[in-house]
Amino acid sequence: MPDAPVDRHAAVLGSPIAHSLSPVLHRAAYRALGLDSWEYGCFEVNEDALPGFIEGLGPDWAGLSLTMPLKRAVLPLLDELSDTAASVEAANTVVFGDDGRRYGDNTDVPGMVRALRERGVTHVAGAAVLGAGATAASAVAALGEVCTGPVTAYVRSEERAAEMRRWGERLGVEVAIADWSRAGEGLGEPLVIATTPAGATDGLAGSVPESPGVLFDVLYDPWPTKLAGAWTLRRGHVIGGLDLLVHQAVLQVEAMTGIVPAPVREMRAAGRAALAGR
Repeated sequence: MPDAPVDRHAAVLGSPIAHSLSPVLHRAAYRALGLDSWEYGCFEVNEDALPGFIEGLGPDWAGLSLTMPLKRAVLPLLDELSDTAASVEAANTVVFGDDGRRYGDNTDVPGMVRALRERGVTHVAGAAVLGAGATAASAVAALGEVCTGPVTAYVRSEERAAEMRRWGERLGVEVAIADWSRAGEGLGEPLVIATTPAGATDGLAGSVPESPGVLFDVLYDPWPTKLAGAWTLRRGHVIGGLDLLVHQAVLQVEAMTGIVPAPVREMRAAGRAALAGR
């Protein structure tokens, strides 16, 4: 039987991008939803190439997923921003309207909240954020919905400290700043969100307390991280980057296809299978 003709396109863009699980998740959603005429691609695109790439897209394009370093670079290219994307000055999702308008959204923030609530984390009295940057800003925004007490951000430089203070003020979240050298102290908080690149928290594995709370580590490959492994050995609850990736992708699929709900179970199963094969 011949393949169905493709009449709708979407893709993930970033640099580097070869590691991305987004194609696996979105394609699994298309299969489950019977969207045989939809195709989801993967393109290596940096900040300089982004404007030309978007300008070259035709009316058959439904949307884009964006990873680093494009979440902020895309903002000047959009016609409209969601309140969430505007609040963190980052869009990981672009949806193209029938009129050609480009609508930017951020599904990282609600994706984090959904991942937390899925594991029963609805309210905590305090939290620690490891790292700074776009993902840390999303973490602070998400904590605004689940954390009733102070948030402490552990950063490596005064520049990063100033940035996190700005995010706290902008998002209405009380953010205290501490130097990265004290990050081990933050592991005693009820909720710890690690937003750093691979390997950055390896040195903290020996500082996990006897009775840890919840660790949300946004990495998914390699998995588990040394910190997540140590956390599990102490019988603490761990939420991984795949949980975040799935929930933010679910929201993207719903926005791009107009079909609600997206198939969470099938998308998560596809992601797990792909990671197991790496």
